[in-house]
Amino acid sequence: MTKRAIGAIVFCLMGLALAAHGGATSAGPTHPVNEKPSFIIILTDDLDVKSVELMPKIKSLLADHGTTFANYFVTYSLCCPSRSSLLRGQYPHNHQIFSNFYPEGGFEKFYELANERSTVATWLKSAGYRTMLAGKYLNGYPGKLTPAYVPPGWDEWYALLRHHYAYYNYPLSENGRTVSYGDKPKDYETDVLAAKTIDFIDRASRNRNQPFFIYLAPSTPHSPATPAAKYANAFPNATAPRPESFNASANDAPAWLRRKKPLTQEEIGEIDRMYRKRLQSMLSIDDMVAEIVQELEKHGRLHNTYILFTSDNGFHLGEHRLREGKSTAYEEDIRVPLIVRGPGVAAHKVVNEMALNIDLAPTLAELAGVPIPDFVDGRSLKPLLAGAPAPWRHDFFVQYRTKSHRNLPSFDGLRSTEYLYVEYATGEKELYDVRQDPHEMHNLARTSSPELIAELSKRLADLKRCAGASCRRETTDALL
Repeated sequence: MTKRAIGAIVFCLMGLALAAHGGATSAGPTHPVNEKPSFIIILTDDLDVKSVELMPKIKSLLADHGTTFANYFVTYSLCCPSRSSLLRGQYPHNHQIFSNFYPEGGFEKFYELANERSTVATWLKSAGYRTMLAGKYLNGYPGKLTPAYVPPGWDEWYALLRHHYAYYNYPLSENGRTVSYGDKPKDYETDVLAAKTIDFIDRASRNRNQPFFIYLAPSTPHSPATPAAKYANAFPNATAPRPESFNASANDAPAWLRRKKPLTQEEIGEIDRMYRKRLQSMLSIDDMVAEIVQELEKHGRLHNTYILFTSDNGFHLGEHRLREGKSTAYEEDIRVPLIVRGPGVAAHKVVNEMALNIDLAPTLAELAGVPIPDFVDGRSLKPLLAGAPAPWRHDFFVQYRTKSHRNLPSFDGLRSTEYLYVEYATGEKELYDVRQDPHEMHNLARTSSPELIAELSKRLADLKRCAGASCRRETTDALL
């Protein structure tokens, strides 16, 4: 049997599998084997790992047909720094976005530093890709500029203006023209962005099947996590996960955390209510994924499109006595979902190697055959997607910057395959053995050997100074 015949059989089986999940069964037109792949990044906002596991269509259409990264992390658990890292493939200490607001960060800082001149969008556009952004760009957009401003690299632009997480009654900059949406069911933000994505795929497919890049960034499930009306009563009995760290203080916790009092029943009730709303709002994302997969299948493009489903940061819901939020170095905040479906990507596979948000831009560049700029700190995930053995990282740098040291002080952290090590601006330290203590309940910083602390601190200092290739340099130290 020829390879072409085998490929045809595989593609037909994909169509049958999709039909079983409610997708279209039409195989669509055939394409040459050297056709460039297309890319869709679905970037949710504040999505925790546990919640995505409850979305049936994401599971059946992405996870069951693709690869899940069990150890995918962000290097700064906050919207604008994380999104800047995704666009540029850099740690925050290199792209210099440390906050959602100017002058420490936000869109205005990103613009001021001319970071927009070289992003994954400009790289792909220069290689003949048609590009589209729909949803949240960077916090504060358009800043002091007018809504007519469209950053370099984007052919089509549907960006939320001065984003306030209003799922209804919000404006979009649609290719530089302000368009306001109201409070009717058809105006629900997730559904509007989904419709624009479907329309873009349809037009790109009719235009000689031009390769495309879609950056789809809905607000969901960011607070207030307003669900679509049809899902307002879903998950009626759901409660936030109750791991060992829920409403508990770690042994020998740093001062900022020791000041947190146990959550009251009223506060726990509010956490549970927010958790239910987050799940309810995510059901529209679940629908969005199904619509996108169906549209790709209708045009015969599913076989050659990479779909990457992820989040800009994680979210804690009562762990360590913390109310709803993010920004810490703890697992709930830095570990986020990453599911990839696409050509050559194994189905039903779980990858355990450490992947980072700084890896997505170079991954798309390599898959598209585009040169990766020297300033990029991340590494392409292509070998892991292909199932090929490759030397891989054992640790990474995580950080947070703030002017206030009372609630959550600034910190630099090292997350390795064995440890979470944190140095706070207050001088305090945290050390957790994440293999034996996955919920980070026993701070070992005072009781561990000075040699171990010194080694971790040295490696952390190296990563704090890294740039480009030096960020990808492996350590052979057995302690890490």
